[in-house]
Amino acid sequence: MTPPDRPSLDRLIDYSRRLPRSGERIDKAWTALHSPDHPILVKRAVESAEERAESALRALPRFTPPPPETMSEHSVDVFGTRVFYRASRQQVEGPAMVHVHGFGISGTYLLPTAGELADEYPTWVPDLPGYGRSENPPKTLGIPALADALLDFMDAVGLERATLVGNSLGTAVSADFATRYRERTDRVVLVSPAGGLHNRPLPKALAQMVRDVPREPIQLAGVAAPDYLRFGLIDSLRLFREMIAFPAFETLISLEVPALAILGARDPLLPPGRRIHEVASRLRSETVIVRLPGVAHAANFSHPEILAHVIRQFMRGEPITEFPGKPGAIQVAKRTLFEPPEPTED
Repeated sequence: MTPPDRPSLDRLIDYSRRLPRSGERIDKAWTALHSPDHPILVKRAVESAEERAESALRALPRFTPPPPETMSEHSVDVFGTRVFYRASRQQVEGPAMVHVHGFGISGTYLLPTAGELADEYPTWVPDLPGYGRSENPPKTLGIPALADALLDFMDAVGLERATLVGNSLGTAVSADFATRYRERTDRVVLVSPAGGLHNRPLPKALAQMVRDVPREPIQLAGVAAPDYLRFGLIDSLRLFREMIAFPAFETLISLEVPALAILGARDPLLPPGRRIHEVASRLRSETVIVRLPGVAHAANFSHPEILAHVIRQFMRGEPITEFPGKPGAIQVAKRTLFEPPEPTED
């Protein structure tokens, strides 16, 4: 299947420009949800938004890139739910790494970066329950429940500890996991963390997402659209609402594991630079913030070589340096060097 053409993407962008207004109507409908006087308002807002979303998303052809040569596909039973995942094809020595996807979308878009690292670190990329090719749980999982599902997945595949590499909602899931399951977490990598006052209220956050659409590679639309369609617009918006309420940068300050935050300079969901510098001044010594000029929200898909370069140096406990051949592609807001974790005994 070829990537989506420009007219198809334009239709999606035209629809997405109306999302903030739709989100505002749905937000008001949710507020009235528990009132017996407004069932029609809720029903109309939901049906109108879902109809427009499905029309726009169905216009895009599916584009599923093949898994990297370094990875193979599997599934495992996690408490009665079949979870699909990709893993390093070859047995690799080194600390384990689990990549955690964003809201409403499968782990497919994470594969470019995961594939770059899979021959150096034992790597897993699951579709969490309810996402992508995994089965649906009895109800849609929020951030804490997704972190619990990630723990269950690690148990199912025999992972005692891992470094978590999250993007978007996956950063909130990873941070929640690292906070509650410190003993199971080596490090966390938070790519494009989202959540906080700068993303509220919901219509503002949706407008930020709309601005991101044309900044991403056109191929991403063909990867993401079928996933969003399967997950459902209303469930996506509910989870998106939970994500923007998550205190992303406050949590980064409080993490007790070595952490790397990677921020795209063109990511509309990030707070102003002064807020990022304020956070950097309050970080623990084991935390690094890296800024990538020219990069938007889905860096795992759009800039895998640069992202893998930064993650690799972080994993080795090395200072973050320039990407070979691309001066200025990496800017370090907080530079620190710390010892890699000692190997665990069998």
